[in-house]
Amino acid sequence: MKKSVNITAALAAASCALLGTPASANDFIKGWEMDTSLMYYGETDRVTAVEAVIAGKKDFGNEHIFNGKLVIDTLTGASATGAVAQSTAQTISRPSGNGSYIIQSGDTPLDNTFKDTRVQVDGQWTQPWSDVSRITTGLHLSTEHDYFSVGFNGSYAHDFYNKNTTLAAGLAYSYDVINPEGGVPVPFSTKTSVTNTTEDYDDDDTRDDNYSEDNEGNFSNDERQGSSDNKSTVDVLFGLTQVINRRMLMQFNLGVSKVTGYSTDPYKILSIVNDEGVTQSLVYENRPDSRTKTFAFWQTKYALDFGVADFSYRFATDDWKVDSHTLDSRLRINLSDKSYLQPHFRYYSQSAAEFFQPFLMEGEAIPEFATADYRLGEMTAYTLGLKYGLELDNGDELSFRVEYYQQNPKNAGFSEPGALQNVDLYPSVKAVIAQVNYRF
Repeated sequence: MKKSVNITAALAAASCALLGTPASANDFIKGWEMDTSLMYYGETDRVTAVEAVIAGKKDFGNEHIFNGKLVIDTLTGASATGAVAQSTAQTISRPSGNGSYIIQSGDTPLDNTFKDTRVQVDGQWTQPWSDVSRITTGLHLSTEHDYFSVGFNGSYAHDFYNKNTTLAAGLAYSYDVINPEGGVPVPFSTKTSVTNTTEDYDDDDTRDDNYSEDNEGNFSNDERQGSSDNKSTVDVLFGLTQVINRRMLMQFNLGVSKVTGYSTDPYKILSIVNDEGVTQSLVYENRPDSRTKTFAFWQTKYALDFGVADFSYRFATDDWKVDSHTLDSRLRINLSDKSYLQPHFRYYSQSAAEFFQPFLMEGEAIPEFATADYRLGEMTAYTLGLKYGLELDNGDELSFRVEYYQQNPKNAGFSEPGALQNVDLYPSVKAVIAQVNYRF
C-alpha cells in the first residue's frame, strides 16, 4: 500500500516541477485522508471477481471538501445464460457468434467465456451554501469492453436545531452505452445452437464454426439490430437525518429512479421446450424499455458502552412488479481502544418480475416481454460475515473482512413439463467474499 502512495506522490512532485512549482511528496499527501481496499468475490463454479479501490478525501479549508475514488475490477468465470438444464448435453454458440461450448447433461447452462475489466472514476465537491447548509456536485465515469457510463449528480443539505436535524435532496443523471459482443440481438430471434446431443463431452470441448445446425439439419445465424444501444437514468432522493439522543442516530430516505432505454441483457436467452420438457430452440430475451423504481430506507445507529449497533431496513418496488426487502445489521464490538470485531448479517428477499419465465412453451404465442434471468426471479439471499479492525501505532487503520453469501432462487409457481422435473431449474448461488482495507 505504501508503495502506491509513494508513486502517486512522486508523480505529483514531478508534475509540479515541470510547471516550475517546487513540491514534495509530503506536501502532496498532507491533508489527504486515504482509504484503500482489495476485495475477492468467488462463486462456486461461477463468477470470480477481484476489485481494487483507492479513495481520497481532502478539506481545502472552510469545509470545501473533495472526495475522489478509483475502482478497478476484473471478472472471470461462468455466467448463467438463462437456458434450462437438459437430460442430454447441449451446445450453445458464444456471445460473439464465433464458436460454441458444451453444456453437460443435467448442468445449468453457463457461459464460460465471461471475462471483463471495469475502470470507474468518481469525484465529488462539497462546499457551504450558508452557515447551516451545503451543496455537493459530482461526476461518475465507468468503462468496460462492452459498456460505458457517464453520470452527474448534485445535492443540497440543510441543518436545523443546532445540527440535530438535517434535510437533504439529491438529483442524479446517468447515460449508458451498451456495445454487446456480436451486436444487439433482435428480441426473441433464434440463437444459433445445437441442442440435445446424444453424448456428453469434456467441459472444454468447443466448436469453432460460426453457424450451428438445428434439429432438422438446417443452419441459421443470430439476428442483430445494430452494434450498440443506450439508456438513461434519473434518480431523485430525499433524506432526513435525526439525532435522537447522545447515543442514537436515525436516517430516513425516500428515492425514485426512472430508467429509459435499452434495459435488456443482450447475453441472456430463454429455452423453448416441448410438452416433454425437451429444448427445441433458444431465443434472446426482451425486457421493457422503461422502469420506474421507488424505495424507502431506514437506518438506526446506537452507541453502546462496548461498541456500536447498526441496523437498517430497505423496501423497494417497481413497475416490473419486483418487490424487495433488505434487512442489514452490524454490531461493532470494541476489543480494546485500538481494535474491534464486527459481525454482519444481511437478509434479502424479492418477488419475480411480471415477465419472468424460466422457459417458453413450444406452440404458445411469444409474449411481448420475457426473461429467464434468475436475478429477476423470486429469491431469498443471506450474508454472514465478520470484520476485524486494528488501529496501528502511527494512527492508520487496517481491517479484514470475510463473508459467506448464498442466493436461493425459487419457483414462482411455474409447472415443469416432462424431463424438466428431473433437473434443477433453480440452483443456489454460493460465494465467499474476502476484503482487506488500509486507511491512512
